[in-house]
Amino acid sequence: MKRLSGTLALATATLSLGFLAAACQQTTTTSSTPQTTTADSAPATAPVATNVQASTQALKLGSLLPATGDLGPIGQQMSGAVPLVVEKVNACGGVNGAPVTLVAEDDETDPRKGAAAMTKLANVDRVAGVVGSFASSVSSAAVPIAVRNKVVLISPGSTSPVFTERAKKGEFKGFWARTAPPDTYQAEALAQLAKKRGFNKVSTVVINNDYGVGFEKAFVQTFKKLGGTIVNESRPTRYDPKATTFETEAAAAFAGKPQAVIAVMYEETGSILLKSAYEQGLMQGVQVMLTDGVKSATFPGKVGKKDDGKYIVTGAIGTVPGADGKALTALTQLWKQKKNQAVGEYVPQAWDATALLVLAAQAAKANSGEAIAGKLREVANAPGTAVTDVCKGLELLRKGQDINYQGASGNVDVDANGDVVGVYDVWTVKDDGTLGTIGKVSPK
Repeated sequence: MKRLSGTLALATATLSLGFLAAACQQTTTTSSTPQTTTADSAPATAPVATNVQASTQALKLGSLLPATGDLGPIGQQMSGAVPLVVEKVNACGGVNGAPVTLVAEDDETDPRKGAAAMTKLANVDRVAGVVGSFASSVSSAAVPIAVRNKVVLISPGSTSPVFTERAKKGEFKGFWARTAPPDTYQAEALAQLAKKRGFNKVSTVVINNDYGVGFEKAFVQTFKKLGGTIVNESRPTRYDPKATTFETEAAAAFAGKPQAVIAVMYEETGSILLKSAYEQGLMQGVQVMLTDGVKSATFPGKVGKKDDGKYIVTGAIGTVPGADGKALTALTQLWKQKKNQAVGEYVPQAWDATALLVLAAQAAKANSGEAIAGKLREVANAPGTAVTDVCKGLELLRKGQDINYQGASGNVDVDANGDVVGVYDVWTVKDDGTLGTIGKVSPK
């Protein structure tokens, strides 16, 4: 709860000015760096059983994303997307007549810290909806807290198939969704890619958490159906995300002369493992196939270079959920204007998660988590007027019209389990260590 006492002092002034801000439709801007900003929040010591905001309160949202930790390099870009949506929404009148407030938290890619941050967002900040988390393990720890407090949690990147299974059991009660497709689909896409490249004999190495193990199981099932063989199926290689050395795991993953090694990792730990494999002389003649967890511009440099100066992972290929939504062009232009760089991985998914929260609140004409959950699929799916711009969507909703939000990441049609189906880009590490997209692949 960093800076909590300071922000509580600020909260009184913020609350007293809130009605004036709403009346004048002033823009409420927020920082993209992790922070704690509380207005009309309960004292830190006050027990709060549930978090049901009154419809008369202004909409308050949270973000729970990894600015640091194993997924920090990817999470930092996603974290910047959420306040941009809030800024845009507040510039065009806010939600239900008032500006939206954002509270940003860094989960540090740590389930324990993520759970603590989610508890703070729900019980102290009393947000109605949260964009997060990215790591499936963190979302697994956070979602029970969200459900218990009736806060809608929309992840832009937690892709473990476990969430689909839990949703089918009724665990989430409509308070969970994600704008990135589950790894069931990406695993199928990667299996299809491996077969198209002519690989029949592969092994796997995965981070031992919901993301890695869920991906591994889905990949193995699909690849075997396609006629392939998993060299280490009886003894899968799964590494501890808290470990610092990986010589044994690297040796196990590359044993048995596989044509390719399917590596499902996060950047910080995965780079160490692959560097260890190279130093043991295990990578010669073996294709490394990667996933979204390491698709970062800094990843090749962290793995390092060979003795001849070339990058160790040059020629590695992988998959990542792509973005082909109708709103992508506008987001790309805005991102270039605001950030002076290309749109990063999962930025479109984070943008869409935030947009869905504000649109659902406006559709419900109420700012509680329960209200948002009740309208989420309605604004995401047909029927309704197709809209790509969040402000246009809010305008139509204020007039009582139905909308079908078409996002930057895709059409974001959310099913009963909170899932969407996406497309997948095929990427590679080029000779100069940069990453490039070389095609697309379908799960089917």
